[in-house]
Amino acid sequence: MMPSQTYLLFYVESPVASAAFYTQALSRQPVEVSPTFALFILDDGTKVGLWSRHTVEPAARPVPDLLSGGSELALTLPSRAALEDCHTAWQAAGVPIAQAPVALDFGYTFVGLDPDGHRLRMFVPERGDGA
Repeated sequence: MMPSQTYLLFYVESPVASAAFYTQALSRQPVEVSPTFALFILDDGTKVGLWSRHTVEPAARPVPDLLSGGSELALTLPSRAALEDCHTAWQAAGVPIAQAPVALDFGYTFVGLDPDGHRLRMFVPERGDGA
């Protein structure tokens, strides 16, 4: 039996601070926020959890350079105009941008960084199937 993906977990310094960032970045409210964990549910049902790196069990090894891209969450947008609008809004909000909008093999994309250096790739697939 093949398991299904239900959760993406990011280890963060402060789930409350990260929840504030993701509320703006994802344009949605978390369904749960506490000092040790925050949870968002995306339209497709995927859950994005933000777990305190100080309380995760078993303890996780620290990543020496988070900006090297230890993890990435990729989210699709419906059009280049929506992607450009998102990029502009993130810049105005002071989100660090690791990659400006650019056309790559898979589509049109840009990458922002959350407060812990996790990469958020926003993209418009070149093909209509999200691949």
